Order: sequence, then structure tokens, then C-alpha cells
Amino acid sequence: MIIVTGGAGFIGSNLIKGLNNRGVDDVLVVDNLEKADKYRNLEHCSIEDFIDKNDFLGLLQTRRALQNVEVVFHQGACSNTMETNGRYMMSNNYTYSRELFEFCDERGIPFIYASSASVYGANQTFTETARNENALNIYAYSKLLFDQHIRRRMVTMHSQVVGLRYFNVYGPGEWHKGGMASVAYHFQQQYKKDGYVNLFQGSNGYADGEQKRDFVWVGDVVDVNLFFLQRPEASGVFNVGTGRSESFNNVAAAVINSTSGKKCSTKELIEAGAIRYIQFPEKLLGKYQSFTQADISALYSLGYTTEFKSVAEGVDLYVASELTT
Repeated sequence: MIIVTGGAGFIGSNLIKGLNNRGVDDVLVVDNLEKADKYRNLEHCSIEDFIDKNDFLGLLQTRRALQNVEVVFHQGACSNTMETNGRYMMSNNYTYSRELFEFCDERGIPFIYASSASVYGANQTFTETARNENALNIYAYSKLLFDQHIRRRMVTMHSQVVGLRYFNVYGPGEWHKGGMASVAYHFQQQYKKDGYVNLFQGSNGYADGEQKRDFVWVGDVVDVNLFFLQRPEASGVFNVGTGRSESFNNVAAAVINSTSGKKCSTKELIEAGAIRYIQFPEKLLGKYQSFTQADISALYSLGYTTEFKSVAEGVDLYVASELTT
């Protein structure tokens, strides 16, 4: 049996589909369906069973009824970077992760979990070392603290443990994430509604819409997770991004062109009023990553060879799959 926590969420449901595509369906999904519509992400997944997160925690604590577990993909977390309830964030992202890790370590079960590129904060270097880490909010700190815990335990662990620092992931299944959905999702929704896309004006030395991030297609994220499933000897914390930064202007142009079926340059879209700029929000000052670019040399050193999709390629797949429905 394979356990996927956060299985009704964005990356979790795509991971289950990736397993299904490889002929695997003995999957136990763990999630909280208080937001009931998230069930839609599981509709076309083949799974063995579903259990509520709170009931699952009870099983972990009593060590009952969880037998023959082959691997745990821990994707469940509070991903709201604007959340200010530190007690909730630490309980959900740190304490829960520790309990699940302890369960896996006791039984020698591989444990592959979602970390986050947010741990790098405003740094300009994105290599998996402590000197580059500087959490700007409680979400990032909850992820960083668990990574640090894993590093301390690395020499005594009884099983594979892999932390995957996701950069800006986009793709089908994120519709329920509200303000935390990807910019690709929000740009396409706004373009369909208003006929234009709003981007932030220049900030931190970047021109209008030229802030840059490493945007990674969710299918590539799934492939990396399943790569580690086939590498039980590999443990550690690894970046998951394309290794290339692309501007928000590029993302907006890709979304507009894919949605409209045209092939316009960013300059042409600005002149036509399809790309517009709004003032940078005060609430994000000091909390915003204007630049990210994953150093993926550690991942490649393990033999990962699949090329990551560009924004243009990923957005075309996104629009074709779900954004137009």
C-alpha cells in the first residue's frame, strides 16, 4: 500500500494519477475534506481507500491498522503563505510531519515529503545549504524547521527520507487553492473574465512584470517524486524546479496566447492593453520573492535526466487540459 497525504489536493492528486498511469492503484488517500469540493480532484483517480486526516493521526499514534505500507508521499500541508496563526501552521506542517516521519522511521518505510523553495526567502542563491536559507514567514519557517530536523536525523535514519523543495508549481487540480493558486491559474481566469491580465509594477530593482521565478509544471514534479521511489538508496533535501527563471511577463504572455490561440509578443500585448500593471501591494513588502531559480545539480547528480518543461510548454498543456473547462 502507498499512502499519499494531501491526496485530494493539487500535487497529491496529480501524484496519484501518475501512480495510476504506472499501473499502481493500491493507494490510501489521507486528506481533510472540510472543503468538500476537493473531492473533484479524486474523481478520476483509482484508489484503495480514503481516510480523514484526524482519523489517520489517531492510527499513527496507536500504531494500529497501518500494515504493509510500501512508501509514504507526504504532500499534506497548509500552503497559505499569508497565514498568521503560527500555532496552527506549526501543528499542521511541522508537528504532523514529525509524527509521520517517526512512524516511517520505526518501520523502515520510505518517506518522501513536500518541502518548499520559500525557505530561501529573499536570497539570490538557491542551493540546498543552510547559509542560503532565510524564512520570511511562518509557512516558510514551518517547512525549514522540518528540513532541519531531517538533516539532524540523517545519520540515524532507518529508511529513505527525501525532502523536495518545490519551486512555483502550476497545473491542473489547483482550482481550490484560492489566492495560493499559481499565477498561471489566476492570469487565465482574469483574462477570460476581463480580457486582460494585471501584473505588479516594478519592485526590488525589477522593471514592470520582470520579477522572475522558477515556474515548474506539476507533471515534472510528479516525475521527480516517482524517480525517488525507484532510488531507495537516495536520501536528502533536493530542489525541484526547472533551473530556469522566467518573468511574470512571460507567464502572462504564454497564458494569453494559449487561451486566445494567438502568438503575440509581450510588447504587443502591453500595447493592446492585454497586459497591465498595478501598484505593488504594501502587505507583500519584505515578504515577496522577486527572484527564484532552482539549483538542480544535486538532483541531476543522482542520475535524473528528464528535461523540465518551459513555461510556454507547460502553459499549453495546462490550457489544453483544464483551464478551458
